[in-house]
Amino acid sequence: MVRRHGGSPGTVVLLLSGELDHDTAGPLRDALGDTTAAARLVVDGSGLRFCDSTGLNLLLRARLRLVAAGGRIDLSGLRPPVARMFEITGARLVFRVYEDAESALGEHGTGA
Repeated sequence: MVRRHGGSPGTVVLLLSGELDHDTAGPLRDALGDTTAAARLVVDGSGLRFCDSTGLNLLLRARLRLVAAGGRIDLSGLRPPVARMFEITGARLVFRVYEDAESALGEHGTGA
């Protein structure tokens, strides 16, 4: 699910749910392709129970595209199993990660 955040022009929020793996990555791939004009992308993983390397690679590639275009991608609401995968792989170091989407969208959020 994709929603535009009205409070910040150019901010797009992607709400992820269920499992993100090789078999289910298509909708995220499509959504990321639709957000190429966003200045900032917040990926809300609060509904995501599982993410494998396919999902991780999609997010890392999206990050590279956004950074090259002067934008950024932030993560929020990662559940422990998903957060652990980002920690183990070192990918956590290249994203700003917030406790929840509200924190990510707050004007004074600093990332955790």
